[in-house]
Formats: sequence, C-alpha cells, structure tokens
Amino acid sequence: MNLPSWVPSFARNHGDRGLSTIEVVILAPVMIMFILVLVAFGQLVDGRGALDGAARDAARAGSIQKDHVTAMAEAKKAAEADLTDVCSGPVTVTQTSAGFEPDTIFSVEVSCEVRGLAMLGLDIPTTLTATFSSPLDPFRRTV
Repeated sequence: MNLPSWVPSFARNHGDRGLSTIEVVILAPVMIMFILVLVAFGQLVDGRGALDGAARDAARAGSIQKDHVTAMAEAKKAAEADLTDVCSGPVTVTQTSAGFEPDTIFSVEVSCEVRGLAMLGLDIPTTLTATFSSPLDPFRRTV
C-alpha cells in the first residue's frame, strides 16, 4: 500500500496493527451472550422433559392407590420428588379426569415455574405444564 509522504512513518509501517484486538473486544461479549442464550433455552428444554417425566410418574403413582385422596397425595409427592432441582416455585398437581372408579383413566396435570431465562436477567415467568394419563390399576391396593 502506497501512502502519501505526509503520513507519519509509524502509520505507514503498522497499518493494521492491533485491529484483531479490537475485533475480539467487540465480538467477545456477543459470543458470550449467544452462549448464555443457548444455555437458557437448554434449561427450558430440560425443564420440559423433566416435567413430562414428573407427570408420568405422578399419574402412575396415583393410579395404583386405593382412594382419591391418597392418589392425589401420592401423585403430588411423586411430582415434587422429580422436580426438586428443576422448578423455582411450587409444583401444582391437579386431576384432569373425572372420578376414581375402577377401569377408568387417572389423568393429572403438573405445572411449575422453570428458571429458564432468569439467568440472563430476564425475569419472565416461564410456567410449563404437562399432562399424563394412566389407567386405574384393577389390582390396586385395597388395604
């Protein structure tokens, strides 16, 4: 590159010197933010999977009980045990099926607030819900 003679010699000899440092200083925060967004959405996906598993376990735990009150208590206990490290608030378990008669379906809906995007400073409440059904066991406990 031919520079005019009035340009100082240090500028003529070192035209692009230090440019990569400036690029790193500008791009590093963007790259770190991108990685944090990926981690936050990963937590949401992990929370969704854990919630689906908790709903399955809650429905199964409730379907083998002898009465409705015990079934709901066991379903809530199973869901809370599965979601101890996933939810940031209380775990809600509600029955979505009607009745508790033999040879019917016991359905539960499990919901809780997941951390997700809170690590980015976005205090957006993210409540996830999962539903699962399990047939009432005809040979369930009678005692």
